[in-house]
Amino acid sequence: MTSIDLSIINGVMCYMNPVLYLDLVYILFFNAAWLLISFNNQFYNLYRNARPSKAVYLIIAQFSTFFLAYFTYFGIFKEGNAVNDQLVTLLLIYSLIVVSKLSIVILLKGYRIAGGNYRNVIIIGEDESVSVLRKYFNSRLELGYRLKGYFSDTENNEGKFLGKISESFNFAKENNIDEIYLSMNSISKEQIKEFEIFADNNLITLKLVPDYKGVFRKMEAVQYYDYLPVISFRQLPLDDVFRRFIKRLFDIVFSGLVITLLLSWLIPIIAILIRWESKGPIFFKQKRDGLNGRAFGCYKFRSMKSNTQANEIQATKQDARITKMGAFMRKTSIDELPQFINVLIGNMSVVGPRPHMLQHTQEFSKSVNKYMVRHFVKPGITGLAQIKGYRGEIKVKTDINNRVKFDVFYLENWSLILDVRIVLQTVSNAISGEENAY
Repeated sequence: MTSIDLSIINGVMCYMNPVLYLDLVYILFFNAAWLLISFNNQFYNLYRNARPSKAVYLIIAQFSTFFLAYFTYFGIFKEGNAVNDQLVTLLLIYSLIVVSKLSIVILLKGYRIAGGNYRNVIIIGEDESVSVLRKYFNSRLELGYRLKGYFSDTENNEGKFLGKISESFNFAKENNIDEIYLSMNSISKEQIKEFEIFADNNLITLKLVPDYKGVFRKMEAVQYYDYLPVISFRQLPLDDVFRRFIKRLFDIVFSGLVITLLLSWLIPIIAILIRWESKGPIFFKQKRDGLNGRAFGCYKFRSMKSNTQANEIQATKQDARITKMGAFMRKTSIDELPQFINVLIGNMSVVGPRPHMLQHTQEFSKSVNKYMVRHFVKPGITGLAQIKGYRGEIKVKTDINNRVKFDVFYLENWSLILDVRIVLQTVSNAISGEENAY
């Protein structure tokens, strides 16, 4: 991949600037710059199971830095050259690299589905984590994993059982196994050490599968205190200052457009319709828990008759307190639009875990595992849990458990692409209508 990108860069620069390309400093500077930036950004450290959002992030980071390096060169060595010509050169380089990468990805996926470029894998152990991993391998053929089966001292009816754990070593050697996945919940520390030695001596990649427990987890930050490695139990994408800046910029631009282009003329119309049906304020302000558990005033269009239980009892289906106009606004999520003011102020985000009433936070924080993790990021107008069907009334405990599961997954796997996808799906759901929107 590196050689392809360098070929594109040199080919375009030679075509667009044939005279400059005879300059040795010009050639060396940009080839070295691309390689150094790639190394710093880990541009080529993408594995077959990497998320598309990570690829997009790396491309943006790589191109942005190379853009600065490109014009730094002309500012130092070639001051006075036409900027427009260089912009066209860069645009052509970027376009061809993106097209080449997309083409390679598409070809590789097709090749892997056809049976090429695969890796033979086996799983050791049997639990919920193994079940999730097995489904992942079997459903994502384009990634090129060929699951042979699993070894366990307890057999079940799911998946291909290959034998006891002790029999896996001979099987791995005789069947050219490339990767072994160990369920940490199914084997002992002594067995893990035994597999580690075996894998090293047979050039097999060994990977550990942690306890699933129904909640997705990311534990990957290792810091060194002098020579002592210390693992951070939870590292979030939004701990990074640059990513927080990108998310905040998206929030400001998006909320600003909604307030200017939509709310500026919609608020007077909604106000008239709300007051036409029932007396009371146009907006409803309720205390909700936000970032780091700090309470804030969350705005909505008033969708109920004025009542003393609004801050205590959650809306239910066919709730007598909801007005006819309120029912329409809830069904279409129009009642949530004033929260874009919260986003612009900075106590909410366009996308994030939905904020709950203070009373519910006190209740769920005691009874729902990992509930408070949601408060590591700003609450959102919409979120991953909402587009997956977990919005509105919490009828049974599984509703809040699943909501927390998706919220935790979101904050541990945030990307700008994920935010955009959630926004688009939210708009689609609002147009088509949702069963739980009442």
